[in-house]
Amino acid sequence: MGAETLRPLSKECYYTHPRLWLKNISSPQPREARTISTSPAIIPRAEHNISRSNISESALKVLYRLTQAGYSAHLVGGGVRDLLLGREPKDFDVATDARPEEIKALFRNCRLIGRRFVLAHVRFGREIIEVATFRAQHEAADGEGEGEGVMEDGMILRDNVFGTLEDDAWRRDFTVNALYYNVADFSVIDYTDGMADLKAGVLRLIGEPGARLREDPVRMLRAVRFAAKLGFRLHPDIEAGIHELGELLTAVPPARLFDEVLKLFQGGYAVQGYELLRHYGLFGYLFPQTEACLAEEENDFPHTLLLKALGNTDARIAVGKPVTPAFLFAALLWDPVRQAAARLREAGMSELQALQAASQDVISEQTRRVTFPKRFSIQSREIWTLQARLPQRAGKRALRLFEHPRFRAAYDFLLLRAEAGEDVSELAEWWTRFQEVDHEARLKMSSEVKGSSGKRRKRRRRKRPAASS
Repeated sequence: MGAETLRPLSKECYYTHPRLWLKNISSPQPREARTISTSPAIIPRAEHNISRSNISESALKVLYRLTQAGYSAHLVGGGVRDLLLGREPKDFDVATDARPEEIKALFRNCRLIGRRFVLAHVRFGREIIEVATFRAQHEAADGEGEGEGVMEDGMILRDNVFGTLEDDAWRRDFTVNALYYNVADFSVIDYTDGMADLKAGVLRLIGEPGARLREDPVRMLRAVRFAAKLGFRLHPDIEAGIHELGELLTAVPPARLFDEVLKLFQGGYAVQGYELLRHYGLFGYLFPQTEACLAEEENDFPHTLLLKALGNTDARIAVGKPVTPAFLFAALLWDPVRQAAARLREAGMSELQALQAASQDVISEQTRRVTFPKRFSIQSREIWTLQARLPQRAGKRALRLFEHPRFRAAYDFLLLRAEAGEDVSELAEWWTRFQEVDHEARLKMSSEVKGSSGKRRKRRRRKRPAASS
């Protein structure tokens, strides 16, 4: 089905025939013909698959306490979307007409966070239910809306203009994320034709795409992430906006982009996310040094290394194994580091010194676009510099290196380089055997390494300075 044929149902069809969505999707209608509904489509419990048994008990507690206190409260966002798709939601978000301070007064286990967008986090053990007050368009700040909103050059800097449920629906980013589950009667409320787009597998922005992307350029990354996660296709309006406005990502704070990169690459669909970022020309705004290397790749390197690293990340997440940003960034930035180190070696530095200097330069440049917190960058630098030490296996060096706290990560990275085609396969096989044998066999392997004499070098004694008279 071509994207140009997508069309929402008419209001009349929604009200009387809630099962006719799919039959009407194929009728052509221009994007501009969509009208803003003042009355939502109400999908009763019998017409959708959301069950309270699939909703977090903590989320239900929040919903019920808010409604018992006289407030309106609904599940909204990705949790509702995923439940409708038959997926297990990662988390549950609640939207309400209660103000942040009113939410805090209801829940002792509540903490207000954020300045740009004030949210209430209600904690139940390790689970956090995020509660947000209904938002309105920024124009409402001068009219009926309450609260504070700040915009500059079309970009939202502060987003605390409160409104109604309908205001909140039209304020959200994508139609499939603007579906509300009403705990009062178990219905789903749809103001933006999100159900039609959900059934068609289409990601569509609410409102004028250019304006919405200028308001928050991170929506471009969110669009890519949802497309990768859900297997949806981007509506042509979003695609056109991304191609035109991608450069706006350079104005987004690097710390916020770091969070988005982790969501893209540590959600279990990193390969798809990477491919879409490159397809839409967004990867270079996040990792410009790596993009420059990809433009000059030789024998599919570093593209192959990145795909294997991201594929390994997805595989680990699929079986519940932990992943770390340190290893991810080590792979994403390896080729810039490798090329910079090669230039420094030509200038006379040793391999280890060159890797250390190159690591510092590449990380410093990278943090101008995407923050790379020191707690992770230190680990990445160790992974890189250990690549220069892994070939040094003579004598007791191998045993000492084997005890290094970052050895396993460095070894895994060595295997990744070998799989990607770097000339380190023999070294990787040696270290694999080294870990499989006992201590005596390890000593024997080390003694057989070329350059190992078995004799301990005498340390040169420093001359003491002559005593002054």
